[in-house]
Amino acid sequence: MNFLRGVMGGQPAGPQPTGAETIHKLCDRVASSTLLEDRRDAVRALKSLSKKYRGEVGTQAMEHLIHILQTDRSDSEIIGYALDTLYNIISNDGEEEEQDESEDGASSGPGKQSSKPVSEESSHKQSDDLGTQFTEIFIKDQENVTLLLSLLEEFDFHVRWPGVKLLTALLKNQCPQVQGVILVSPMGVSRLMDLLADSREVIRNDGLLLLQQLTKGNAAIQKIVAFENAFERLLDIITEEGNSDGGIVVEDCLLLLQHLLKNNSSNQNFFKEGSYIQRMKPWFEVGDDNSGWSAQKVTNLHLMLQLVRVMVSPVNSPGATSSCQKSMYQCGLLQQLCTILMATGVPADILTETINTVSEVIRGSQVNQDYFASVNAPSNPPRPAIVVLLMSMVNERQPFVLRCAVLYCFQCFLYKNQKGQGEIVATLLPSTIDANSISAGQLLCGGLFSTDSLSNWCAAVALAHALQDNLTQKEQLLRVQLATSLGNPPVSLLQQCTNILSQGDKISRRGSKVQTRVGLLMLLCTWISNCPIAVTHFLHNQANIPFLTGQISENLGEDERLVQGLCALLLGICIYYNDNSLENYTKEKLKQLIEKRIGKENFVEKLGFVNKHELYSRAAQKPQPTFSSPEQMLFDHEFTKLVKELEVVITKTVHKSSEEEKKEEEVKKTLEQHDSIVTQYKELIREQDTQINELKEQVSSLKAQNEQMQATAAQQLSQIQQHKDQYNVLKLKLGKDSQQLGAPAEGTHVNGLQSEELGRLREEVDDLRKQQDLLQAQLSEKDALIDSLKSGAASPMEGSSGSSAENSVDLLKASPTAEDSSLQEHWKNSRALLSSLRCLQFSCKACLRVLVQRFNFPFA
Repeated sequence: MNFLRGVMGGQPAGPQPTGAETIHKLCDRVASSTLLEDRRDAVRALKSLSKKYRGEVGTQAMEHLIHILQTDRSDSEIIGYALDTLYNIISNDGEEEEQDESEDGASSGPGKQSSKPVSEESSHKQSDDLGTQFTEIFIKDQENVTLLLSLLEEFDFHVRWPGVKLLTALLKNQCPQVQGVILVSPMGVSRLMDLLADSREVIRNDGLLLLQQLTKGNAAIQKIVAFENAFERLLDIITEEGNSDGGIVVEDCLLLLQHLLKNNSSNQNFFKEGSYIQRMKPWFEVGDDNSGWSAQKVTNLHLMLQLVRVMVSPVNSPGATSSCQKSMYQCGLLQQLCTILMATGVPADILTETINTVSEVIRGSQVNQDYFASVNAPSNPPRPAIVVLLMSMVNERQPFVLRCAVLYCFQCFLYKNQKGQGEIVATLLPSTIDANSISAGQLLCGGLFSTDSLSNWCAAVALAHALQDNLTQKEQLLRVQLATSLGNPPVSLLQQCTNILSQGDKISRRGSKVQTRVGLLMLLCTWISNCPIAVTHFLHNQANIPFLTGQISENLGEDERLVQGLCALLLGICIYYNDNSLENYTKEKLKQLIEKRIGKENFVEKLGFVNKHELYSRAAQKPQPTFSSPEQMLFDHEFTKLVKELEVVITKTVHKSSEEEKKEEEVKKTLEQHDSIVTQYKELIREQDTQINELKEQVSSLKAQNEQMQATAAQQLSQIQQHKDQYNVLKLKLGKDSQQLGAPAEGTHVNGLQSEELGRLREEVDDLRKQQDLLQAQLSEKDALIDSLKSGAASPMEGSSGSSAENSVDLLKASPTAEDSSLQEHWKNSRALLSSLRCLQFSCKACLRVLVQRFNFPFA
């Protein structure tokens, strides 16, 4: 019968081998077979058994599989089987999927009940422990991880894809250890970054999941990945996939970007400097019809908003946050977010996250805050966005998370924004109230006196932020008057707050009554702190101090302890900032009242109830109000700073005696005098410093001029020395030439002239002198002859009569002789010759002078 069963294909005869035995035989085949086909078949069989017999395969076959990876790299098929097998025994994902499928099958069977294991959580824990143990065995030898990284360089799909999955599983189980190995591996991170450039989407997408695990909590790897051009590649993938309309790949890219940027100032700066913030703007482009968004789009947009918040988070350094805020405004990203804020049909969770994002983009940035104040909602008539948001905050029908987001937005709008604080307070003043429109101040007052405790708390905290660190607005808010009822005079806002506080349980409210009182007490503490005028107004109401002392001295329940602590804080502020302008409520009298009615130790104990509250430390951690339920909404972040600042000084003030206070006042006055003297000396020193600086500048300029003149003089001296040297050289050379030649000979030069030319010039001069002497002698003879002729002609004329003499003279004049004419002509010629000689003499003298001056001619 057993034979027939074997022939017919039934169960073989004899006992069947167990799974462990089969795995043992397969491992032997892998280790001992010489043929590649046999080893490949054995590894394939191990892969098929690895999910069902995970522990056995991991225990017996891991060493053999690692050996296959080392020795059979030439065969991609067996490498792929080995990697798949290792993934199945190390990963915990596969077993969870099998359990889900088995549970679904058991529940879907007709007439069968779902048989879930009793200890399902323990089985999951055992599975996780098994994967962790196998991971530790694998990474114990760091060369195994290095080997896996080298296998990722293979382009073959059957090698690369299982390698990516295996490395991801290792990172999930033992992330820090595997990160350390990859970090010290040469080009380890670069090889993983190459996965993003793979054309096969499966590998690229699993590469994204791998990088998510790799960059988790490791700043060094995050920096390396960022500088491997990760931002550019991820943003390109997001754009290719359709931005917010993309699929789960966009979600994976956004998660990886968050890992790279969150709490990493270096990567944040690199992201900003690389102009990647500008590339985020198209993500938030929405149309007019925003209904029917898919769940994936909502998830993508939610992650995109969170990514913006990472860049401007209050926990970042102020300089980096301010720079990112400026870039977001300049590129239009803030304007795009405000468009989503005022759009219709946007899902509630996206609207809430958008409000939180806008809050942190404008927080502490004056330019962004001014822009947000100018945004109007698309209503008729248009209303400021701030007013529309405050309407949602004080509306108890709105979701709780949305109201918290609006409160956070209002707080961020007023953070370090004295201009905005003044605009909010101005809407409450009588001179600026417009009866035809709803203002922010009216909404805050309406919420402050509403019957909804959550609206009371939100409005009180919002109004306290309008007064934060702004003494001017604290004094301005004292002018606000409220109409209570017909026929009764108006009361101040401060008085109305104390009235509501004193009524307490008499007013029926929706929600926690403690919440309303805590909100009002926080508002009053913020209002009168560091404002003596507000303290005086508060003390002017005779009922306020008895109410506070009564609240502090009573033994109330656990819920009322916080109210007692805040009342003690308010009373302490009235003492510390008291200017003693009211005789009945001076500092000393208030301290005596505490000592008689409450007791100093009891007062300090009640004051300590505030910072010991469990919700106090939670609110002090970050500015954003995040509460799981409305009942936990008790403390504001900025108020916790005020408590921390005032608690110590109030305790010291209460314990001080009057004598100590007098001494302190005297010391203060002395210190003030010293401060004034020091201030005067500081001003004198500043003036002297200014004068010294001016003199230093003058000295430096004079030094510069002196150095310049010295340089010029040195240059001129060097030039003169050069000329002297050249002159001496020429002079020496000329002297040597004269010594060698002796007397001037033919062909020699004297001062640039040849000796022949000098001789010729001398002869011409001598000839000219001789001619001059000769002509001068002839001229003298002619002059003597003329004189003798004149005297001879005059003597015969004197002896004759006058008439005859006159006749002879007329005769001589009328008829001159030929000799006289020749004499006159000769005299004229002599005169002309004399003139020409004188000109020649003058030219000769000039020529001789030039020769003497230029060539040192050897005669005078």
